[in-house]
Amino acid sequence: MATNSDLVTLARKRLYANYRPAPLVMVSGRGCELFDADGRRWLDLCAGVAVCAVGHCHPKLAAAIAEQASRLMHVSNYFYNEPNVRLADELCRRTGLARAFFCNSGAEANEALLKLARHHFHGLGQKERVRVVAFDNAFHGRSLGALSMTGTPKYREGFGPLGPVTHVPYGDAEAVRRTMAADVCAIIVEPLQGEGGVLPAPAGFLASLRAIADEHGALLFVDEVQTGMGRLGRFLGSDGSGAKPDAIALAKGLAGGFPVGAMLTSEGLATALPPGSHGSTFGGNALASAAGLAVLRILDDEKLVQGAREKGEALGGMLRRLARELPHVCEDVRGEGLLWGLQLRPGLVARDVLPRVQEAGVLLTAAGERVLRFSPPLVVSIAELEEGVEALRGALSALPSRV
Repeated sequence: MATNSDLVTLARKRLYANYRPAPLVMVSGRGCELFDADGRRWLDLCAGVAVCAVGHCHPKLAAAIAEQASRLMHVSNYFYNEPNVRLADELCRRTGLARAFFCNSGAEANEALLKLARHHFHGLGQKERVRVVAFDNAFHGRSLGALSMTGTPKYREGFGPLGPVTHVPYGDAEAVRRTMAADVCAIIVEPLQGEGGVLPAPAGFLASLRAIADEHGALLFVDEVQTGMGRLGRFLGSDGSGAKPDAIALAKGLAGGFPVGAMLTSEGLATALPPGSHGSTFGGNALASAAGLAVLRILDDEKLVQGAREKGEALGGMLRRLARELPHVCEDVRGEGLLWGLQLRPGLVARDVLPRVQEAGVLLTAAGERVLRFSPPLVVSIAELEEGVEALRGALSALPSRV
């Protein structure tokens, strides 16, 4: 059998070097555990960046994928397939939206939102409405349209010129109001900025955006790629915000690791993208749709959305205690449900700390420059969360003071 070292050497020779992965090759998983090519066990508290919502190799998800693969995987969008029709119905029922378009990723879902907004107003004869209002530190994907809405300059550098997007401070409704004009087609917002540093929206912010969009005749889009599917302890991160979106983007946890994305829209936007205006060869295939249906059943059967809320409260408490114990390296703790970030003090870089946590056998990710992110599978146990926080405590205790 090939070792980690053998496979990493081959990877560095053959894979495009646009990533900076740890020198680990994962070969199997179970729940919140991963196992590498050398047989070492790792506690996975990042879940493929909030993707593996029901853990690795959940038996019901694996069985659903295997069963569907044995019957039908792909027929193209020239025909319907039953799992896709049923997944669309389930998602619309749970979100209160009316129509579903399927693709393969969050970036594609956000790209579809951008096209939807422009084509909607084009069809109304308002061809000047092409500008989007987005937010500093936002992350909406890396395709050119999604990248234009992403609010972190380092991601956009070297890829211009990009589309007309105005970025304003996250949480500042008055800044949004000041930039609104007759050329704005949509406002796009995350209920909690994940990649930007695990930044929850201030109370009332999303409702204010809904009111501003209505006042100016623009659309309100909510990017639920990282916050949807129960991640924040409710099915959508925007649930309960008082802001009913015109459309949302879903992906990541939607199929528990199988690639799928979705744009859900109101009935009022049902004809904004008529036949021929947008599409996806693999979008809505039967195999991905069966995986999505299985994830929804598991969320219900195992009460994982409620569990995310309860276990998230416990994780938040653990991280706050850790920050109080180590004020010389910890600056802030924030999050909701099972998406939390520990912000380090200035001068410390999250990516430099991650290998220290890995030495203890625990996997986390960075969010922004100084935030260590917990986004575990929703099936995580309290004991596994305690193990992860303890590993982090050991890594941070060894760091020099930044006070």
